[in-house]
Amino acid sequence: MLAAIDTATEIASLALAKDGQILAEMTWRTRQNHTVQLLPSLENLFKLTGTAPGDLTAVIVGLGPGSFNGLRVSVSAAKGLAFSLNIPIVGINSLEVSAYPYAATGLTVCPVINAGRSEVAAALYQSVKGQWQRIAPDQIITLEQLCAQITRPTIFCGDFVPQIAPQLKEKLGEKAIIVSSLTDLRRAAYLAELGLKRLQAGDTDNISTMQPVYIRRPPITQAKKL
Repeated sequence: MLAAIDTATEIASLALAKDGQILAEMTWRTRQNHTVQLLPSLENLFKLTGTAPGDLTAVIVGLGPGSFNGLRVSVSAAKGLAFSLNIPIVGINSLEVSAYPYAATGLTVCPVINAGRSEVAAALYQSVKGQWQRIAPDQIITLEQLCAQITRPTIFCGDFVPQIAPQLKEKLGEKAIIVSSLTDLRRAAYLAELGLKRLQAGDTDNISTMQPVYIRRPPITQAKKL
């Protein structure tokens, strides 16, 4: 049984999967309550499915880019489970998790996360000759810079897209395909599927060296001189 955990942004999602099927999934807007909500929610999934942490055979976690607090909580929880149960761990880019539901369209997919300071974190993905791949690396750039890179019809996804949809349409016109915010969620079910593909290929991460991808580290205030 796999546990998939993603709290990279204020949208949190958890799932338990076994034999290629989702046993239970929970996706909700946690805002800044990752610390107090993650573990009780995961425990609730175990109760719903009549399972226990000891039934896990691997843990899949969203590595970001994302917020410092959100990623600190989810990656720490995932590492704790993997270490205590001596099971494999796999980290997946959270932008890829957002983009993956649209892989079958064959179109370019651009997942977007709010990076603050008038910037976004984004990447480009596409299925090329049946192979799902990233065709442009993660970037933290302005919306204007991102739009300048778009040359073909592109699906924009991610929980930040509704806030920037008018600007995308203004700058890109019909090249900007905006998906419905009611269905466009970064779900742990997709995280589980991406992680399962890596597990089946024998590709796992080192629990000691695996690190989250923060959008920005929190500001550190220098101590005042006495």
